[in-house]
Formats: sequence, C-alpha cells, structure tokens
Amino acid sequence: MEKPAKAYLAGGCFWGMEDLFRKRPGILDTEVGYTGGENDHPTYRNHPGHAEAIELTYDPEKTSFRELLDYFFRIHNPTTIDQQGNDRGSSYRSAIFFQNEDERREAQEVIRIVEDSNKWEGKVVTTLEPFTVFWAAEPEHQDYLVRIPNGYTCHFERFQESFV
Repeated sequence: MEKPAKAYLAGGCFWGMEDLFRKRPGILDTEVGYTGGENDHPTYRNHPGHAEAIELTYDPEKTSFRELLDYFFRIHNPTTIDQQGNDRGSSYRSAIFFQNEDERREAQEVIRIVEDSNKWEGKVVTTLEPFTVFWAAEPEHQDYLVRIPNGYTCHFERFQESFV
C-alpha cells in the first residue's frame, strides 16, 4: 500500500459527515475537529472562524481525492452559505481545505463539474481554503453517531450517481 493520505473537508455538522465517510471504500480512519479559524486549541465552545471539519485518512490505491470530493458533494448541500439543515454559522460552511496546488486544482475542477451538472438548485458556494492545522474535537464528538445511532444529523446521500 502507498503511504496513507489525508483530506480535510467541512460540510456542516461533523458528526454526519464522519458517519457517512467512514463506510466508504479506502477510508482507513476518520476524525472530527476544527480547522480554518482564529485560535489555537479550539473547542466546541470556543472555535471562532473554524469550520467543523473531518480529517479523512485514506488509501490512495483504493480511493482518490477526486472520489472523496465527489462523495462530499453528494452528502451535503454545497449551495447554502454557512448552513446545513438547522445548523447556521460559519462553523457549518462548505469548505475544502487543500494541502497543495494539485488538490486546489482538483477541487476547482470538481466544483465546476458539480455546477455544470445542475443537480443542485443554486450556485456552489464551497470555499477553497489553504490547509493550516487540524485540531481534533473533544472525545465526546468522535464517532458520535456510532455511539448514539439516533443522534442528530443533516447528512445523507442526496444523489446515488457520481458527479465525476
């Protein structure tokens, strides 16, 4: 196996994103946390500017960054600014945190494909933000929907078919 890779995505409440991604082929590990904000060591109660995000550790021989992005755009609404379901605020923004120029270009291309598909009503507002640091959320937020199967989520597969 190639060295595992990591991807950082935000699409609303991190619980639902984590639960859906953990079941995908090639995903080795998931962790929820915060990135893209103003303070070090953010917490659930104090994460100004940070998005609730997921860190995906994946096997690049079994899935690609492009495939992760495709699924990302199928499980959250990328056309709402700072909102998913009942959750509102910049913590719930749709964002791709790219780690290098290749990821930025790939993300731009997938966004264009999603836009051109016209499957979503409205324009894709997902931001592309340079990755800096990922701060793991508190233990009670990790694997939340595994521990509390009927817990809150606004994420589900909206489209079975791939965009790419």
